[in-house]
Order: sequence, then C-alpha cells, then structure tokens
Amino acid sequence: MSTDRRRESRSGRPDGESPGAETEKAESRDSASGTEPSRDTRCRRTNSTVFRWLRERCWGRGVAVDPSRDTFRTMTSLYSSMNPADSVNLSTKTHGAVFNLEYSPDGSVLTVACEQTEVLLFDPISSTHIKTLVEAHEDCVNNIRFLDNRLFATCSDDTTIALWDLRKLNSKVCTLHGHTSWVKNIEYDTNTRLLVTSGFDGNVITWDTNRFTEDGCPHKKFFHTRYLMRMRLTPDCSKMLISTSSGYLLILHNLDLTQSLEVGSYRILRARRTALSLDNVTSGSRVSGSPRNSSDSSQASNKLLSPSSQREGGSPRNSLEVLTPEIPGERDRGNCITSLQLHPKGWATLIRCSSNTDDQEWTCVYEFQEGTPVRAVSPRCSLKLTHYIEEANVGRGYIKELCFSPDGRLICSPYGYGIRLMAFDEQCSELVDCLPKESSCLKEIRSIYSHSDVVLTTKFSPTHCQLASGCLSGRVSLYQPKF
Repeated sequence: MSTDRRRESRSGRPDGESPGAETEKAESRDSASGTEPSRDTRCRRTNSTVFRWLRERCWGRGVAVDPSRDTFRTMTSLYSSMNPADSVNLSTKTHGAVFNLEYSPDGSVLTVACEQTEVLLFDPISSTHIKTLVEAHEDCVNNIRFLDNRLFATCSDDTTIALWDLRKLNSKVCTLHGHTSWVKNIEYDTNTRLLVTSGFDGNVITWDTNRFTEDGCPHKKFFHTRYLMRMRLTPDCSKMLISTSSGYLLILHNLDLTQSLEVGSYRILRARRTALSLDNVTSGSRVSGSPRNSSDSSQASNKLLSPSSQREGGSPRNSLEVLTPEIPGERDRGNCITSLQLHPKGWATLIRCSSNTDDQEWTCVYEFQEGTPVRAVSPRCSLKLTHYIEEANVGRGYIKELCFSPDGRLICSPYGYGIRLMAFDEQCSELVDCLPKESSCLKEIRSIYSHSDVVLTTKFSPTHCQLASGCLSGRVSLYQPKF
C-alpha cells in the first residue's frame, strides 16, 4: 500500500477518495437544493483548498523537484561550471604556507592560518584584505575555529591556543596554555560551550569558555593516545573521532566532555600489556598481518566498561571503539590518516590517508552504521567504506585538508597544483540516496588548476557559492562562478 493510501485509510475515507471529497459532496447537495452553503461547508471548502494546495506542492511532487533539492542542484551545477579563470588571488605577499582556511558562520569573513606566525583576514564577497594579525603566535599557525560570528580561536606549534574577537583585533582576548607539543586541531561543543583541542603531545584538552578571563580559562585533559593526528566532533557532538599516524581510528560514543578520561581511567588501558591489540593502539606500534576488524574493536570496547555498566546493560558514556579503516590497495601495508572531516549531517566521515612510504594517497568516505550491537553494552556503530578515490601523489610529507560542501553533496580535495570536486554519483546526489552495495569510486565533477605550488587546504563557504584554497607558497585563491 502506498504512503498516500495509508494516510487516507487512517482517516477513515474509502481508498481512492480525496481529502476534499466530503466538501465536494456537501457543495453539490447545497447547489441542488438552491440554498446558500452553510458556514461549516464554507470552512471545509477553505480548508480543503489549502490542504489540496499543500498536497500538490509537497506530497504530489516527486523527490526530484523538491524545493530544497532544487537549490542543491543549482548550487552543484554552479560549482561544476567554475573555471580556472574564475579564481581570485587574495594574497600578494608570501606569509609562508597556508595550513588552514576557515569562514565565519555567516560567511562574511575568511581567515587564513599561515606558516610564518600570521593570520590573514579577508572579505570573501569583495575579495579584499581586512587585516593581518602579525605575530599571532610565535610559531606556525595550524588551525582556526569560529565559536560564533565574532569569536574565533587559533592554535599553533608554539603549544598555545589564542582567542580573538573580530570587533577588537588589536590584541588577543586571551592565550590558553596546557599542551606540551604542537597544537593541531580545534573543535567546539555548542551544547556545553567547551573548546576542545588536540596536539602532537597525544592529549585532547577541554577548555571552559564560560569562565575565561584575560589569563585564560579552566581546562582539563580529557583523553590521551599516542601518535594522535586529528580529532573531530560530529555535528551533534555525540561522538568524537580521533585519527592516528599508525592507521587507527578511535571513536568515543555517547560523548560526555565533562568527564575526564585520562589514561588509567580505563581498565583495559591500565592493563594494555595483557592484550596485544590494545597495546598497539595505545603505544602506536603495528599489528602484524591483516588489519583489525570491527568485531575485534567491539570486543576491545566491551572491556572498557565498568562492572556497573555491564550489570545495567546500558550504553555507557564515552565508550571507546577502535577501528582500522579499510583502505583500497592498502590491505597489506601500513598507512597514516592525515586528514579527518565529518559529513555536515553526521552521516559519514571523510579521511585522507597516505602509505608509510608516501607513495600513495587515498580519499575515503565511511558511512556510520547504526545497527544491533554484538552485546548490549558494545558501541552502537561502526564504519563502512562506501566511496574512495586515489589522489595525486604530489607534495609528499605535507598534510592536505579536504572538506565537504555545506549540503554534504560535494567533496573538495587538494589535487596537485589545484583542487578536485567530487561527488557520490554523477547527479551530485545525497549520500543516503546513492549508497552502493559495495564500495565504489567517487565521481570527479571538476578539476581546477590555478596555483603554482602544491595545494594544502580547501574550504567551502557556508553561505555563498564560493570555494577557497591555499597552497604551499602562500597563495590563497577564491573560486566562484561568473554571471
């Protein structure tokens, strides 16, 4: 039975009778008797007209002509029409390599993290330079994250994090000290207003921005693992993903950032010498032979639960899952997960990884699989490889940051001296609408070459049909269609 027929049956109408049939019958009776329609009949007529209009606008139209999908189709066609001549060079002076690009949530400001201690700010609409934060840090600036439309954070190899306010850029709001090595990643939990950072010291640290002062804000170590590369929060902040240079991907489920999970709080981490698999995870060494699979990870995760959680049979907070993602062509070789991104709707994770010898790079998309757990207390999801593509092996040793478009339909990847736009199918469909039975290649939509050096980072504007890229020699380019 179709969806429309189910609706009609539940309303008590005969199959095939439209919602306005009763009103039409009442109107015919009134016209036959020569009397003026009653007030109830007029109300039913009005309601029926509105209901019919809504049904024709929404229910009666196919998925392909849904208004929101029309917008996405227009945006993706504009992106695919871009040409190298459409790019605008924003920087005329070299500030070292561009390591990260970040738009403000309203798309009014583009910030650029530079190798030579500076942060650049541009107006992406007019393509004009706003300000340069000279000596924003004492070493390379690695990452920028906006907390809202005016407040943003930067992190650096000088082991510090700085908070800035767009309304007063002459000085920092405050400087945060807590890491002991290069700080590479910043996330923000909008639910708790906690800033979350990670670095090459292996620490994930939370900072309470509700109580920051000029001297900093309270912080604590949340988690630790060796060879940490990137850390991300899902859009709803219910999971934390951590990638490592040893090829492992750690997922913390049912995330609670208010609980400290330092090494030693998990029984399995305290007793890591008793289990080869977890010793490899925590120490960063490799398991010889085939990679670990999701069932191994589930068994490992079960050991992380406290006895009380196991007795209750519930899903604990911050339960850990350890995975070795499947990489095409890399089954018998080690790899390093260098870049990690999340789908804007939380459906999937996007990684870029390279082999240990740096002779091969891959971009892979993994769907979150929500299903029945092996045990009631085991993590609730694992990852399934859905799409992949081999990348250009240019600029060995440098991390290339890729990204999703705001609607999640396009992926932009640094590709040699340019960028490459990719989609899940030729129609740039939603991931959930084109999930393959077996993993398949991403479809190349457009390649644009406009740099004279290796591109290291890319970013979509959250509000406009615009794309930014930065390269090793310090050039920042904006791409937007010409009308």
